[in-house]
Amino acid sequence: MGRAFEYRKARKMKRWGNMARVFTKLGKEITIAAKSGGADPETNPRLRVLMQTAKKENMPKENVERAIKKATSKDFTDYKEMNYEGYGPYGIAIFVETATDNTTRTVANVRSYFNKHGGSLGTSGSLEFLFDHKCVFHLTTKEDTAPEDLELELIDYGVDEMEEDEGEIIREGVFAQNSAIQKYLEDNGYEITSSEFVRIPNDVKDVTPEQREAIEKLIEKIEEDDDVQNVFHNMKEESDPSE
Repeated sequence: MGRAFEYRKARKMKRWGNMARVFTKLGKEITIAAKSGGADPETNPRLRVLMQTAKKENMPKENVERAIKKATSKDFTDYKEMNYEGYGPYGIAIFVETATDNTTRTVANVRSYFNKHGGSLGTSGSLEFLFDHKCVFHLTTKEDTAPEDLELELIDYGVDEMEEDEGEIIREGVFAQNSAIQKYLEDNGYEITSSEFVRIPNDVKDVTPEQREAIEKLIEKIEEDDDVQNVFHNMKEESDPSE
């Protein structure tokens, strides 16, 4: 397995553990997509694939419908997507993605988490170079097409890693090609079961068990904030002793 796959796997096992947080996060993404591209999934590719993701994660249909309706409500205050970057304890880089209706509240909260847990919030863009921004598509396998053939077809779209896991093909490409990759997959009859955007660290740092505990306390505190959508870092993932 590639480094990106192992990184995603470790994050997924932890992040998807709290289903309430998953539904909150997906709900915001659906609302943002519906607000920017319209409430009809037939004409809104991003909304279409998010609805597939919600289905895969067993998000209730009424939650999805409520998130879409929220985007068209006259009383809705639009979410603003903001990123915050900083260093946690022991020099670990942390990248925080948020969706908020009050940026003053959000930045104050995020800064306080860093300060109280031995870290410091940096300036916007200061750590972005440490991560590769990727789009990830999960597909059902097609009997008439070998995964290797699909890989060759998508090279021109910046797709640089492919994995197979539990009957799915997982394709990863550069973030900027997200729309083009989705269009190609849909036009060629591939069923996209879910998609996500991730930031993969270019390099990871080893830490001791004691250091990991302190860093994870900060990460967990950030993730608990309702405005936070994703938290990425460059700490080396803890190995699974069963593997």
